[in-house]
Amino acid sequence: MARIAIIEDSLTDKAVFTEMLRRHGHEVISAGSAEEGVELVRRELPALVLMDVILPGMNGFQATRALSKDPKTSTIPVIIVSTKAMETDRAWGMRQGAKEYMVKPPNEADLIGRINSLLGIG
Repeated sequence: MARIAIIEDSLTDKAVFTEMLRRHGHEVISAGSAEEGVELVRRELPALVLMDVILPGMNGFQATRALSKDPKTSTIPVIIVSTKAMETDRAWGMRQGAKEYMVKPPNEADLIGRINSLLGIG
């Protein structure tokens, strides 16, 4: 279906998201840091990005802002998926350019539904 980038430093979370996305027919590319992820997205131009917030070095809010401000990647929707569950975190993530903000662990049907909605699938 679509090529989706996962920017996530937890190997467990990355594996769970990868399996979930592949089960629904998506191709997955991934990075373990925000800096690596921003470069990956700029190079590969995936259809969508799943972004963690708590990452080594640059955080996911900063990476989301970098992608949303770059003309080459500004149209690629970012879904932040984080353990940070405060409303202020969600609001800040949306202000940085995220299209959705979900708290870990997301419900599979809800995550896939939001991905499909952003990609215009189904």
